[in-house]
Amino acid sequence: MKTFLTATLLTLTASGAFAAGHCSAGKTLTEGTLTIATGNPAYYPWVIDDAPEAKQGFEAAVAYAIAAEMGFADDAVTWVRTSFDEAIQPGAKDFDLNMQQFSITADRDRVVDFSAPYYTAPQAVMTTVEAVDSGAKPTMESLKAMKWGVVASTTALPVVTETIQPTQSPLVYDDNANITAAMQAGQIDAALFDLPTALFTAAVLMDNGVVLGQFDASAAESPDQFGALMPEGSALKECVDEALAALTASGELAAIEAEWLQAAVGVPLIK
Repeated sequence: MKTFLTATLLTLTASGAFAAGHCSAGKTLTEGTLTIATGNPAYYPWVIDDAPEAKQGFEAAVAYAIAAEMGFADDAVTWVRTSFDEAIQPGAKDFDLNMQQFSITADRDRVVDFSAPYYTAPQAVMTTVEAVDSGAKPTMESLKAMKWGVVASTTALPVVTETIQPTQSPLVYDDNANITAAMQAGQIDAALFDLPTALFTAAVLMDNGVVLGQFDASAAESPDQFGALMPEGSALKECVDEALAALTASGELAAIEAEWLQAAVGVPLIK
């Protein structure tokens, strides 16, 4: 009987340890630590005050929720910074996960791994008060007549060129900051961002910014879905996907989205 009880206790102890922390064992850059990357800087509403360790902001909160599901305590999460373009290049990484609004695409998936989606982002058109005063409206016909700017490394370029098909070729920029500067300088009329970024940029980074409208994400043939980026062949992918599935089933992921992205309501659909 004693031998049976001992064996049972050992089995329960082992299974409990497996359930709590099996994803961490031998699968991270640093044993016992989950290294997560974000942008430099990281912006609202994804990360509040450029401080992901505070767990404030949508992606910061999701990152810690994923970590907890995989058995990592908050103090076992370490943050590093990368640029967007640096992260999507092939090769070795200095992080286990990277979360900075990476759209999951087939081209990127050839050189890095992505988790299951944690957010489906409506794409939104940001413009200026001057453009609206001149007659810009949330219609496809109106969008075609506007001067567009796009960031080359994002999914905005094919949407603008293939879906909107403006009468003038879009100007291509390196990053969102250059897009914003070009719009304030009057070089372009419009740019395409995910909706939360458009709202923040228009309200905080521009003096004359306006979110003109949003595309219906549910109607898109290829919706813009964000996934956690990992090195190609990452041993953590299955664990991260399991964590996201659990967060979805429990409703926690939806609750985090409601808390941090609820400002996205009220923007008209583009027709």
